[in-house]
Order: sequence, then C-alpha cells, then structure tokens
Amino acid sequence: MEAMTIVEGIPQAIHRGAEECPYVDVGDGVELKVVQVDIDHGLWVIQNRFQPGVRVPRHKHTGEVYAFTLSGAWKYAEYPEVNRAGSYLYEPAGSIHTLIVPDDNTEPTEVWFAITGANLNLDADDNVESVFDAGFMLEVYLGVAEANGLGRPNVIGA
Repeated sequence: MEAMTIVEGIPQAIHRGAEECPYVDVGDGVELKVVQVDIDHGLWVIQNRFQPGVRVPRHKHTGEVYAFTLSGAWKYAEYPEVNRAGSYLYEPAGSIHTLIVPDDNTEPTEVWFAITGANLNLDADDNVESVFDAGFMLEVYLGVAEANGLGRPNVIGA
C-alpha cells in the first residue's frame, strides 16, 4: 500500500497542548482557559474549573452552547438534571439559566464549552447587566495570563 501524502494548500489540523493555554483564576472560585476564538463568527471555546459552591450569574445565550463535563458536578437552578463527568449538554439560542455547583462537591468541576454568540448577564428584572462574548473573553484571558506572568497563551484564532 502506498503512503499517503499531504496535498499542498489543504488546511491542516491545529493542536494545542495543555501547557499552551493554562488556566487563569478569574475570581469567585472560577478558573478559565480559552483555547479558541473566532470573533467574526462569535465562537469561543473554553474550559472552566469551578470550585464547590460557585454560582454563575443568571444569563441568556444569544447563540448555541455545547458543554461536556470532565469532572465534578453542576446544574442549572432552573432544571432538575445534574451534569456529571461524561455528561453532554446542548443549550439552544435564547436559553436562560443560572449555573450552580453543589456546595458538597468533593472536587472542582471542570467543563468544556463551545459557545456561539454572547452571554447576556441578567439582573433580577431581566435587564442586561453585562455582555460576555468571544472578544471580551479573549481580552480577559490574555490580560489575566499576562498579569500573572504566564505570558501570552497560544489561543487558536488570537
């Protein structure tokens, strides 16, 4: 059998090792790792580590979200299901929820998210308090990493 060759001009896969995009502490028991952004298409691919008891503000998604839980457990206050290691969750555009991590978790909860569009963080009256999107998350991640002496992480698309 003849060996395959790569045809010139064909897009190549892009790899990032764990050390190229380290976690940074963004406060309130949340660590963030941004691995890819496509600002023009509104895509942000992140990993979060949440300490037990974390509560992320109620928010609305303007695009779809795909989530895979790597460790620990978490849920939305508005739904009964609990996401545990190995769980997959799809969130349609327009969904509104409050992410909570149980106080009695014995380990940090680690979740991989691919998010399109923005998170509109809401107050008790459904007014938008802040907006998190691909550009904002990249800016926060790079800024915190550099401020903590980690250099500039090698985020795909940055």
